[in-house]
Amino acid sequence: MSVARDLSVDWPVALYETLKTAGISHISYVPDAGHATLIKLFNADPDVVTNVLTTEEEGVAIAAGSWLGGKRSVLLMQSSGVGNCINMLSLPVQARFPFLTLVTMRGEWAEFNPWQVPMGQATQAALEAIGVTVLRAETGADLVETVAQAATMAFEADQQIAVLIGQRLLGKKKW
Repeated sequence: MSVARDLSVDWPVALYETLKTAGISHISYVPDAGHATLIKLFNADPDVVTNVLTTEEEGVAIAAGSWLGGKRSVLLMQSSGVGNCINMLSLPVQARFPFLTLVTMRGEWAEFNPWQVPMGQATQAALEAIGVTVLRAETGADLVETVAQAATMAFEADQQIAVLIGQRLLGKKKW
């Protein structure tokens, strides 16, 4: 029985369920407030292996290794992390490994930190330039549907997919 959810609020739980349905059994992440609930849910799941990364590029290699080991993986990162792993993204693109990453955006809606703006503005273009297909979601309902399709594209059609999660959905950062 499916539970009705208010996806404007409960999108992280629905996203977790969507990724589990897609067969995700491994996640890698650099801690991020935008992914906090999703990270907690996966860390509590005994059927999922989680890796805390020191840099996002490690997650690209781990995703490739997971696939070679018969597992489906997702990399969770912030838009600033895209710049850290742009060169490593040539691995799944050139080797044609399935790759799925969920990117919380910074430098957009209600951003207070000027250091986040340049990479936030360059994220989509940088990913597309290296050969990664970019999808974007601005609402909880759109995000859940987009990630379900992105997982199919990645793992059934051997594509490299990044889903950008708009900062407006995440809300204004508070420090």
